[in-house]
Amino acid sequence: MTDKTPAPAESAEETASAPRDAATEPDAAAAEKAPAPQVVQVSPGVHKRLTTGLGGFTMAMGACLLLVAVIVLITPRSNKEVLPTVDYASQQWAMRNDAPFTSYAPQGLPPGWRPTSSRLHGLDEGGGRPVAWHLGFVTPSDEYAALEQSNEKAADYVPRMTNNRNPLGTQLVNGVTWTKYHRKDKKANSLARTLPDGVSLVVTGTASYEELAVLAAALRPQSKGAIPAPSTSAKPGS
Repeated sequence: MTDKTPAPAESAEETASAPRDAATEPDAAAAEKAPAPQVVQVSPGVHKRLTTGLGGFTMAMGACLLLVAVIVLITPRSNKEVLPTVDYASQQWAMRNDAPFTSYAPQGLPPGWRPTSSRLHGLDEGGGRPVAWHLGFVTPSDEYAALEQSNEKAADYVPRMTNNRNPLGTQLVNGVTWTKYHRKDKKANSLARTLPDGVSLVVTGTASYEELAVLAAALRPQSKGAIPAPSTSAKPGS
């Protein structure tokens, strides 16, 4: 007798899954080839600093200020002011020829004396006011010394230039007696002398009395017309 029992049919689930598996094989292969994403782990504190705007700004500013501070510390610098050197020839010539008295100027100062200031007062007043000449120097010891001279009344001019009305004593300079003054709060030393014609000479500054004496000893009377007027347009050799 012939067995007519039909062969078992494939289940619907197996039939339906066959084409789906075939379709997803390329996607699975691509997924295996794609690199896995990298995950960086940060601590909560770092995350907060990186995500907080004010905190990040503060850190950046702090780093900049620290860098500036380091640069300032390692950069060499000097707090001492460097005064320019001046040429006082024109003022010397004006005092020689226009002052109503015989003026004095230093001649033959040793090396290291550098003129840094020169100012005239009263020459353009037509004799209505006293004439004065200030001539300042930096000394070889890097101190300040100035020559002050005027035909102003000595009783007013000398105390104002020396910052003191009380003489400290006297000092001989090349056989000539000068009166000494000292102003402690201003650290100022002074030597003063009033000439027979009423003109006062004062050498004063932070320089020692020894250096002030060098300046005083170099002073020479200036004869009128001894030096031609300086010319800014003159060429060398002309």
